[in-house]
Amino acid sequence: MSRGIDFKQKEVISLSDGKILGFVVDVQADFQKGEINSIIVAKTGKLFGSVIGKNNITIPWNKIQKIGEDVILVDI
Repeated sequence: MSRGIDFKQKEVISLSDGKILGFVVDVQADFQKGEINSIIVAKTGKLFGSVIGKNNITIPWNKIQKIGEDVILVDI
């Protein structure tokens, strides 16, 4: 399994339409269970932006289909 830091700056692409959703700026995790719950994606395409903002979307972990070296494919 990858570490949360490994997700940062990866491009996120929707499998349904091939659209680039943005870049991962953060992850939400349950440290007691040791699980990642979701990823935070900056819709603006900014690599370095505010983690909390209206241009960010939260993608639940169960919507992630494939994690590659450069991209993350999601089913949303």
